[in-house]
Formats: sequence, C-alpha cells, structure tokens
Amino acid sequence: MNNDDSNPITASEALTRWLGTVRARSGGLAASEAKVVQLLLSDPLFVGTGTTAQVAARAGVSAPSVVRAARAIGFSGFAELKMEIARARGTAQFFSPPDTLTADASTAAVLETAIRAGSDALTALGGALDTARLDDAVRAVRQADQVLAYGAGPSATVAADAVFRLRALGARTSGIQDHESAMIAMRLLGPRDVLVAVSSTGRTATTLAVADAASSAGATLIAITNQYGTPLADLADIALVVGGVPLPAQMAAAGSRLAQLVVVDALGAALALRDPERSRRAERTGIDLPDIV
Repeated sequence: MNNDDSNPITASEALTRWLGTVRARSGGLAASEAKVVQLLLSDPLFVGTGTTAQVAARAGVSAPSVVRAARAIGFSGFAELKMEIARARGTAQFFSPPDTLTADASTAAVLETAIRAGSDALTALGGALDTARLDDAVRAVRQADQVLAYGAGPSATVAADAVFRLRALGARTSGIQDHESAMIAMRLLGPRDVLVAVSSTGRTATTLAVADAASSAGATLIAITNQYGTPLADLADIALVVGGVPLPAQMAAAGSRLAQLVVVDALGAALALRDPERSRRAERTGIDLPDIV
C-alpha cells in the first residue's frame, strides 16, 4: 500500500484497522478472488469508487469474481463492500456517482451504470427505511376499509404494483391514475381509509394535491419517497423513506423506482405474515386464475 501522507486514505486510522480485518478474512481464497482482495488492500480508494467492471479489469478477473470476492471476505456483495470502505474512511462523499452517459457511451457502459444505479439505490434503502414505520404501514393497511394508491409519472408504476400486490393479499385496494378523478376520490375518503402516495422527489405538485386532499378528509397517508424533510414526507402520517444517493439524471428515476418496489414487496410480505387468514381467503378467491409470477 502507498504510504504517501498526501493520500488521504492512508491517513485514516479507521481504514487501516478495517483493512486489517479484510486481511484476516483473506485466507483460502480462490485465485481470482485473491486478486481482487489484493487490489482492495493496495488501492481501496479505487475499489471504493470503481464499478464492478473497472475493478474486474484492473484485477484481471471477471466481474462475477469481484462479487464472489466480496462475499468471500464476509460481505453480501460488492455494494456492501463499497459502503464499508466509505464508513471506514469516515465520509459519506466517498462515492462518486458515475459520469453522465454521453451519446457515444458503449452498451456495456450503459448497462454498468444502470446496474450501479440500482445497486446504490438498494444500498441506501437498507440504511434509510425505518422498520418501525413499515410496521405502522402494515397495521394501517390491515385496519383500512379501503386503500387507494397514487403516483405520477414513473411513480405511477410503483403505485400500480402496490395496488396489485395488496389486492392479491386481500386488501381492498384501488389505483386512480388521472388527477381529477383522484381528487374527487380523496374527498370521499374517511378516517378508516388509507392513501399510499408515491413520489421520488416528494415535491410533485399533483401528488401533493392528492395527498393533501386525502389528509384533509381524515385518511391515513402513507408516503413512499426518497427523503425526509420534503413536503410529502412532512405531510404523511407514515413516511417510508427509501433514501437517495447522488445519481445522474439518466439513472436517478430508475434507481429510486427499484427501491420503492422493494418497499412495496416488503409491505406485502409483512402484511401476508401478519394477516395469514386474509391472505388465504384471497388465494381461494383467485384459485381459478392462471398462475401469475
């Protein structure tokens, strides 16, 4: 490892200790995995800021070998390894988002950027989502007379997924796509109803108007959004915040949508576990439907 004092990464005692734990886990690695770990030990800054493909190319191994190496030394994958480097270095700014894609970007670069956008979004989700709020959301849906879901633009697909999954689990759930119809429906809600409002920014004007109408009618507002402190998160009774990592505009929506869909999956799974009888009734009702996966 380079011991040049001008390199800020070598000045971190915490990072030095962390690299010691990596060395302690490095016995018995396969040859390709050992190459990745050796690169990590010699240049952790490069590994922490690089993509899977870049690390693989420099180590002279395949991209899957990079992931296997991360798992071999105790991490769930490459994304968690990078997060631990950042924590050891003591800065949330350690990650540099991928460069904005240009017209001459290769298909491989586009794919790698998309993968990283999703990976970073899910990494952020693991640290951002408050599981106590997720429990609150499950209770609200269980007790609701009806659940409505709304989102605009890319968030509409997440709202539609929430409708399908919750309805399949026996919750009376509907989605309303056009704004005018949604506003009318919100004014007819009551204290035993729930609105699931989805917005990455938490500032989409149409979504905020629908959410405000639902709250004014006395319904419970569940927000699925990226950050605390936004108008939607502040308005919500239950904010399911997925976190937000800096991403180029080309990939930000895709990364957020993936994290939001995971939240919907978690909400559905928890609902099924907490209310198995309703889930069984829903299964019996749909017994004549074709298999849907």
